[in-house]
Amino acid sequence: MADEVVGNRHAPLRILQYAQGVSTTTRITVTLPSDQVAELRKLTDNVSGYVAEAVARQIRHQLLGDDLRRHEEEHGPFSDEELAEARAKISGSAGTSSCADAA
Repeated sequence: MADEVVGNRHAPLRILQYAQGVSTTTRITVTLPSDQVAELRKLTDNVSGYVAEAVARQIRHQLLGDDLRRHEEEHGPFSDEELAEARAKISGSAGTSSCADAA
């Protein structure tokens, strides 16, 4: 599988595909509880776009989890320092104390 360099890491192309959006579409039928549909329509007038983004986000989450598990199987568990650095990057607070420091 092709990888793309992101920062100093290689990101599998399949994750990037869902980060950038998929250009082709297929029409499907989805059944949802009526109360969820009512709330969804309050949130957006583009239900298809909203659902597509939710599905893409879930797929990215699943693919990333799979990749992290594979990495740990090959290289062992992430260190506390690596986890703190990742949390700082995710929250945009690089350079501040980590959650582990507060404990």
